[in-house]
Amino acid sequence: MLKQVIKHSVLLAALIGASAATFAQSNPVDTKGVVPYVIDSRGIVVKSGTGLCWRTGYWTPAAAGDVKAGELPIGCECDKDLLPKEKCEAPKAGAAKAAGAKPTSDKITLNADALFDFNKATLRPEGKAALDELYTKVQRIKLEVLIAVGHADRFGSDAYNQKLSEKRAESVKAYLVSKGLEKNRIYTEGKGKKNPVTKPEDCKGPKSAKVVSCLQPDRRVDVEAVGTYSWQ
Repeated sequence: MLKQVIKHSVLLAALIGASAATFAQSNPVDTKGVVPYVIDSRGIVVKSGTGLCWRTGYWTPAAAGDVKAGELPIGCECDKDLLPKEKCEAPKAGAAKAAGAKPTSDKITLNADALFDFNKATLRPEGKAALDELYTKVQRIKLEVLIAVGHADRFGSDAYNQKLSEKRAESVKAYLVSKGLEKNRIYTEGKGKKNPVTKPEDCKGPKSAKVVSCLQPDRRVDVEAVGTYSWQ
């Protein structure tokens, strides 16, 4: 567990010091009307560290295919497999010459894991320490959005763990707001027990103190802060 906290601290330091850790830049999104994805202040889709677009509560396959990002629907970048093939065909030559001004800042992503005790939504000291470090790093950038995704271990029903993961994400949001971050820049989501860090062979057996301790990495909130350095 301590090794995991150290690992994420090292990752934070590496990311904050490297402007090369940027998202692939795309055409600004037309934000008129319902927007199915989280968009930053420059009109660019916010993505996770693994390249996935963050959906809003307005997301539907239809909205993904209707809202434009340049010449193509935004869903062609984020959910291409859900859209009709013809929707994502490249425009004819010369149709997209004017791509607009390039952003004048470099985008970075910061990550941290906040850890929780078994069946609890109260931050552990290690979790607070990780968030404190993240908050310090965030002060050095222009924050666009912060996304907190809660998780639970395998014990308990799907419905119970979904609620617990949501409470954990909200706990992280409340802590960061208390530190001074703007509430409207923080998005929360719960994933229940769908995305464990541990592997099935890591923590075998029925519920016991040993197995519960082994599953500690799964009781977490993944926190991703997206912002920009301005070089002007």
